Amino acid sequence: MAIHIRRREFIFTLGGAAAAWPLAGRAQQLAMPVVGFLHSGSPEAYAYRAAPFRQGLSEAGFIEGQDVAIEYRWAEGQYDRLPALAAELVRRQVAVIVATPTPSALAAKSATATIPIVFSVGDDPVKLGLVSSLARPGGNLTGVNFFGSEVVSKRLELLRELIPGVGRLAVLVNPNAAVSETTVRGVEAAARGMGVQVQVFNAGTSREIDDAFANLVRERSDAVFVGGDTVFTNRRVQLVTLAARYMIPSSFSQREFTEVGGLMSYAANNRDTNRQLGVYSGRILKGAKPADLPVVQPTKFELVINAQTARMLSLTVPASLLALADEVIE
Repeated sequence: MAIHIRRREFIFTLGGAAAAWPLAGRAQQLAMPVVGFLHSGSPEAYAYRAAPFRQGLSEAGFIEGQDVAIEYRWAEGQYDRLPALAAELVRRQVAVIVATPTPSALAAKSATATIPIVFSVGDDPVKLGLVSSLARPGGNLTGVNFFGSEVVSKRLELLRELIPGVGRLAVLVNPNAAVSETTVRGVEAAARGMGVQVQVFNAGTSREIDDAFANLVRERSDAVFVGGDTVFTNRRVQLVTLAARYMIPSSFSQREFTEVGGLMSYAANNRDTNRQLGVYSGRILKGAKPADLPVVQPTKFELVINAQTARMLSLTVPASLLALADEVIE
């Protein structure tokens, strides 16, 4: 009788374990790796970049919601929020942190020395202290350098081709942005070779942007060169509206500005940049180490011209620029 009872207990226990196996399997399937996406901008301004990022992840074998989860953190242009947002992702124990642009990358680096970080920055990541070298990053960071500061001279060259008579150039930068000093140095160096006088205007808020435009018009600037910064991208409609109100030609760092009426933009293709962030994130999820993944340097740059805005400003776009343009917005 005792043996019979023990046998029944054994059968019951075995049956319970068998019933639990499918549950354990489902739990393992549900435990997807989590990628933290840290951005200094706002979802309204940058949400469309999530699509190429997800495309890059899928190229590496990960589909959001099936093989990987993504948690987004947006600083809404308030850089002082980035350290806390990065710390949230570290506490969440995400598998990878994607940090873009430069302020986010610096905050992520300060938050963890162990969780892999994939960044995109517009300045030299070696000078920023993010990696040891482009070829062998070392540490827990790698990513994309989209040459925000290096394309400054090309942007000025293209602006000068459209407006040969530029003599006084206003440069609008956010004094709180890490790359602003590099931008100003780059513009000044390029402008000297063209005989163009540079006037620098600082603005980090909507009100300061309004004041800067009023001042640069008062100083009789011939054109305005807007630095690449999240604060400006978040306020791109305001900037484009002011440029139209004062009838001043403007050069921007991203196509988002020309899409809402800005005159022209020149930059690395940010869709391709974000796709690469997804590819590298997927490779790290599969076991690759950031230290062994070289920093990617973009090969695709795009010139976008808004022909309607050019006509409004009574500008004739030269055939040479139209031939160079990747897109002409009518």
